[in-house]
Amino acid sequence: MTATSPARPDVSALFAPDGRLIAVPRKAARREQLLTHLAGTLFEPGRDYTEAEVNAALRTVHEDAPALRRYLVEAGHLARPKDGSSYRLVPDRR
Repeated sequence: MTATSPARPDVSALFAPDGRLIAVPRKAARREQLLTHLAGTLFEPGRDYTEAEVNAALRTVHEDAPALRRYLVEAGHLARPKDGSSYRLVPDRR
């Protein structure tokens, strides 16, 4: 087993064996780790997504796609124009 790098904390405990998210963490730091993981695994850099596409991607891991989408936008992982017409992965924020 390999060690988890500090840049990518292990979030595997947040997921059931079937790959579904057990719960969205309440603690901000742990939720940020989850959001970083979801942004990096569900979305491609340089691509625009419709709201339906974002929801479909998020529903692969959790039923409350609107909440996860909102968290991703508020945390700065996904950007959208004021008209909400599309979403785009924000380049690495480090």
